[in-house]
This record gives sequence, structure tokens and C-alpha cells, in this order.
Amino acid sequence: MENKMFCFQCQETAGCKGCTQSGVCGKKPEVAAMQDLLIYATKGLSAVTARLREEGKPVARETNHLVTLNLFATITNANFDEAALRSRVEETLAVKDGLLAKLASKDDLPEAAVWNGAPAEFAEKASQVGILSEPNEDIRSLRELITYGLKGLSAYLWHANVLGKEDDTIDAFQQSALASLLDDSMNGEALTALALKTGEWGVKGMSLLDEANTTSYGNPEITKVDLGVRKNPGILISGHDLRDLEMLLEQTAGSGVDVYTHGEMLAAHYYPEFKKYPHFAGNYGNAWWKQKEEFEAFGGPVLMTTNCIVPPKDSYRERLFTTGATGFPGCHHIPEASGQKDFTPLIELAKKCPPPQELETGEIVGGFAHAQVLALADKVVEAVKSGAIKKFVVMAGCDGRMKSRAYYEEFAKALPEDTVILTAGCAKYKYIKLELGDIGGIPRVLDAGQCNDSYSLALIALKLKEVFGLKDINELPIVYNIAWYEQKAVIVLLALLHLGVKNIHLGPTLPAFLSPNVAKVLVENFGIGSITNVADDIKSMIG
Repeated sequence: MENKMFCFQCQETAGCKGCTQSGVCGKKPEVAAMQDLLIYATKGLSAVTARLREEGKPVARETNHLVTLNLFATITNANFDEAALRSRVEETLAVKDGLLAKLASKDDLPEAAVWNGAPAEFAEKASQVGILSEPNEDIRSLRELITYGLKGLSAYLWHANVLGKEDDTIDAFQQSALASLLDDSMNGEALTALALKTGEWGVKGMSLLDEANTTSYGNPEITKVDLGVRKNPGILISGHDLRDLEMLLEQTAGSGVDVYTHGEMLAAHYYPEFKKYPHFAGNYGNAWWKQKEEFEAFGGPVLMTTNCIVPPKDSYRERLFTTGATGFPGCHHIPEASGQKDFTPLIELAKKCPPPQELETGEIVGGFAHAQVLALADKVVEAVKSGAIKKFVVMAGCDGRMKSRAYYEEFAKALPEDTVILTAGCAKYKYIKLELGDIGGIPRVLDAGQCNDSYSLALIALKLKEVFGLKDINELPIVYNIAWYEQKAVIVLLALLHLGVKNIHLGPTLPAFLSPNVAKVLVENFGIGSITNVADDIKSMIG
């Protein structure tokens, strides 16, 4: 059967090989084509900005943001709107053409830097520049590994940018790396080095976002988050963007409308600044993949601030709003103007809706980011020295729909009682609601927050390495059993590799975009392994 598209950037890609007719995520071939073309156009723009910097000429902040948002819009489950993506391609080409005129030399620029096709040519061009346009399997694999790492970095960079934090050196690297992916002279060795360099800059990007979040909203602190519902109508906010949440809370204050979090937005409850809003009610539901049932049950408007959209059911399509990099045909999109967004349409709709239908009661305890855990360092170190804690298991990453992901719940249940789980991201929904107890008052599940807060887990590991006087991070009593789904997990993986972490178990399947030869390099040099079964993995990781 002839391919209508090709995409293998997420863990659930068809047959663990690639989606060729339609995306498992719900992405249509036309949308996949515009995403391919947008990446191509963004690489071309980046080749121009890289040349500008070589000539000592400045690149505008707006151009940096354009590159970042383009990458972010192509992350899995972010934007399903072909028209919106097409518009981004047109804008990117226009900006690129304007910058080309500023170059002193256009010699040896790649074709992507000078191509400026009309919209009528977009579909044909997209068919020529997709993933499979690179015939060498290993070069393709490394290029896509880097591309997906840069997409993950773009997400963290964008969230920092909207909070006013900028780092031109990260933007310069991101664009230089994109331009390098157009260089056919780069062999496997050079691309492998660039992948690890991407991990280094991933650490810097996550550090920038951590600074942006904590200076804006305070350091996360141990917090009990309610899982029940109140009697007022509500708005449900999902995704990762804390600035969107802040604006929504400001605009709903005194309106009689409560605000609930969903999915990765759970971590917002841990920040002190958000606790001043009495109508910030609690967390509703679970990870992103359960949203069809949970958004339907919620009954009120839902705001998607970032990726994690599942194509909506007709029963709540009119209540689903998108903003930022996200988009879905037929859903309302909230634009940004001068750093502000008007959420009046959601608020007015919420007032006409019934209160949320209760899904569960109880609470989640979280807020164990690096500042909070380091404040407990003496207690943690003593528990390790006494033998009360034998192992820490990092189980950060993504949740997903596949039945094989039940492995992570079973793994958490089977862990010995002298182990502590360090988590971040929506993978935690597999086990954070389990009654796993504590060790001397230290909960056995320590949630640092969103997927980008994996940075906190790295800082915790580095601090423990220092406290115990170890030379190698791999000497710590810490093992890694990471669940992945999309591209933010890729930058986290590359960041961990840059920090020297080895023997990471990655699942529930290894990425389809890793060719056998590239996978072999990761296994031999870094000990990357796949999951097998709970009993064997407990034995190999915990002993």
C-alpha cells in the first residue's frame, strides 16, 4: 500500500515502525505533510540565521521565537490544524526572505534556505522533504533523533520565553543544529556528537525554564492536591503552560467559576504563587490519554495550553479551546496579543455549564522538586546511610494508551518497600494514586512535577553524588526506568546521557526512529536497555 504519510516520532507509532496512512495520534496525512514542510522551512530559516550570526549580524528575538514555536507546533498531539500550520509555513518563508536580503554572502546556502514556493506548491514540496527523503537509514535515524531533541528543547524554551526568560545562546545553538541537519557532509560520527551536544543544551534549556518558573511562582513545596469537585461551574486547564494558567486564574477571580487542572498541569498546585487563588480547586482526572471520557464528564470548557490533545468527541468539541502552539479544526483558538490572552469566551461558557461530575475523591501529594528535596537532604541521606532506603528508582516520563504501559503500575507495586520512586511527567499517573506508604516520613513516591522538571531529578542526583563524595553519578543507589511517548522525553534522555547517566531502561518500546546501528551505539556506549517483564527488571535493577 502506498504511503500517504510517514511519521515515527512517538512511541505509539503504528507497529513500532511508522504511521503511513494516518497517525495513531489522529493526525491526517495533510497535517503530517504541513508539519514536514514546516520543519523543512524552519531548517532553511535557521540556515539563514546561522549565516547572519557568522557575519556578526543580530537575529531578532521575534525570529528566535518563531523558530521555537514552529518546532513546538509539530510535537506529537499539539496541532492538528492544517490551515494553522500552512499559515506558519507562509510566515516562516516571508521572514526568511527578509533576512536573506541582509546577508553579505549567499554562497553555499542549502536549498531549504533559498526555497520560497507559493502555497500551491506546498503539498508537492512536502512530499519531497519528509523523513524518508534521506535514504541512508542510519543518517536518517540520527537526524531525526536530533530533530526530536530540538523539538523537546523548543517546548521548554517557549515556556521560559513567555515568562520573560531569554537566552540567545540557546536560540543560536538550536538554529545552528537545525541548519546542520541540512549538511550532507555530516557523517554518523559528527551527527552522534551533535546529538550529545543537543543533550548538553537541553540541560541549559531546562535550567532556564526552572529559573523562569521558580522566579515567577516560587519554589514548589510539599502540597496535598484535592481530587474531588466543588459545587461551582468550572474550567479545566490541561497541558504545561503556567503563564496561561496564571492569566486564567486572574480573569476568573470573583466570577464564581472554579479552575481545575488536568494531566501535567497538576504540578501547578505545588507552586506557592498559585495558592493565593481560592477558586483554584484541584486536579481532575488523569493523564492525557483519558481525556475523551474525562473531558466529557467535566461538563465545562477545557483549555489546552500545549500538546496532549486527543481528537475530541463531538459531545465536547464546542467546549474545547486551544491556545499557543496548539490547534484543532473546529475548536476555538484563543490568540495572544502583546503577551496577554482574553479568556472571556471560556468564562462566559463556564457560567452556563453545570458543575463538574465527580470522578473520584482523595488527594495527591507532590511538590518534591529540587529545592524541596534538598531541604530534606539530611533526612534523605540519613535514611540511605541507615539502610532504610536502599534504592531510588527514577520513573519519570510519559503515560500512554498502550496496554503494555500497565507494566509501570505493576513495577511500582512490586518494588521492595525500601525503595523510593522519583518521578516527573504524566507517567506518574500509573502509580501516584497507589497506597505505597512512606519510609520514615519520606513518601515512597516523590513527584517533582511536569516532564521538564526531570531537571530537578538530575539536580537531586548530582547533589547526592556530592554529599556521598562519589566520582561517578552511576555509583549512586539510583536506577532509571523511564517511560517515553513524545519528543520532550527525547530531550530528557539526551540530557541524561550528557550528564553521564548510564543503564537507562527505556520503554515500553525503544523508539522506532532508532535504526539498528544507532540503537547498538546507545546500548554499547550508554547501556540503554528496553523493558522486559516486571520480575526480571526488578531483579536486574534492584537486585
